[in-house]
Amino acid sequence: MSKVILGIKVQERVNTVSEVQKLISKHACEITTRLGLHEATPDTCSTEGIIVLEFREGAEESAYELEKELTGYGHVNVQKMVF
Repeated sequence: MSKVILGIKVQERVNTVSEVQKLISKHACEITTRLGLHEATPDTCSTEGIIVLEFREGAEESAYELEKELTGYGHVNVQKMVF
């Protein structure tokens, strides 16, 4: 069994993130860790963000499915690590 981690870069975050969230929620039971990163100041919120997802061991199929679903969206870039 493998440990899969997906890194997801979301551009135009305000317009794109709701669809990305829906897709991630479909796989929520397979995700053990989720980390969201974006620049923020008191005056502005970044238009780009990065989401890091760690899938439980044995959930490779779910990780690959989510990767495929996200790859179809504009303004979303997915990178995968497998251990």
